[in-house]
Parts: sequence; structure tokens; C-alpha cells
Amino acid sequence: MADRRIMIWGALAAILVLVGGWLWLKPEADRFAGCRRGTVAGGAGALGVPFTLTDENGERVTDRQVFAKPSLMYLGYTFCPDVCPLDSARNAAAVDLLEERGIEATPVFISVDPRRDTPEQLRSFTDALHPRMIGLTGSEDEIAAVAKGWRHYFKLNDQEDKENYLVDHMTNTFLVLPGHGTVDFFGRDVSPGEMADRVACFVGAA
Repeated sequence: MADRRIMIWGALAAILVLVGGWLWLKPEADRFAGCRRGTVAGGAGALGVPFTLTDENGERVTDRQVFAKPSLMYLGYTFCPDVCPLDSARNAAAVDLLEERGIEATPVFISVDPRRDTPEQLRSFTDALHPRMIGLTGSEDEIAAVAKGWRHYFKLNDQEDKENYLVDHMTNTFLVLPGHGTVDFFGRDVSPGEMADRVACFVGAA
């Protein structure tokens, strides 16, 4: 009888440990479940990679410095005729809406065209869109590593024309939170208001 009681209590203790562990881990695992709309194989947390790049002022900066606040990160190029300026302006508008709610977010623009996007060129582009927008460039290898880390496709076309070639690239904007990494992404169809609402949800849940 005593052995049976020990077995029963042991089983109950194991169940309590498992339940307790589940309750302890679950809030972190599901912390952003009510905010997330996008789906990524392996989870949004699988996106991203540490980096050191050159900002629009010619300074070398790390990902920790860049993503010190909630950040909306876009990979494009300043010579883009329409998509990149429109997407970046949308991101800047969302940042302004967030600021009205007391949330300071950072718009980040990483060039996938480092041959033409010098720090000076980036500064002209980012300053025209938002005073806090951070422009980043680097070597071709550094940019390729960043693109790979965020599973971002791009391809330089017609490179014989060194001044006017176009670049094919994906158009997602990634939400990166300090201490949490990449938590979601936004497509081109998301409005500034919807983007601000979703970012605010993530910031509140964090």
C-alpha cells in the first residue's frame, strides 16, 4: 500500500511539474500570438542575423545599436523607381502614427545595392523620408549575409549599365523588437494605420 501511495504521489508530482513548466513557458511562447498575422517556416524568430554595417553617416554600427528600439526594417535600394520610396514612406507614416501613441519606433532602410548606395546617397534618401530613418549599406558580402539571414531575395539586373540597372527584390518590412528579434513582417498591402496597430500590439505584449 505504501509503495502504491508513493507511486501515486510521484505521478502527481510529475504531472504538477509538467503543468507548472507548461504554464511558466506558455506565456513567453504565446506572448505575441494575438498580434501576429504573418507565418514563417520555423517561426518569425528564425529570421535575422547579427551584423555590422555602415550607416548613412559613414559610421560602422551593429544590429544591437540599430535595433535599440522597435524597428521597421526594409531592404531595398535608393535608385528604385517607385516601390522602395512608396514602401519606405508608408513605414515612416506608421512610425509617426506610433509616436502619437507614445511609442518611439525606428524606420530602418538597408540597401541591397551597395555599389551605388554610398552613405551620402543613403543620407539623402532617408532624410527626405523621416528624420529618424537609419540607412545602412556595406560590402556586397555583408549585404548578402544580411539578406540571407532575413531570407530576403534580391538580384541585380543589367549590370553592364553601371548607372541605371534595376534590382529585383522582395518587399517585406520586418518588425524587430529589442530582446525579441524579428517577431513579424508586413506585406505591401498593409496600410500605415494597420501597421501601427500591429506594431503597438507587439510592443504592448513585449
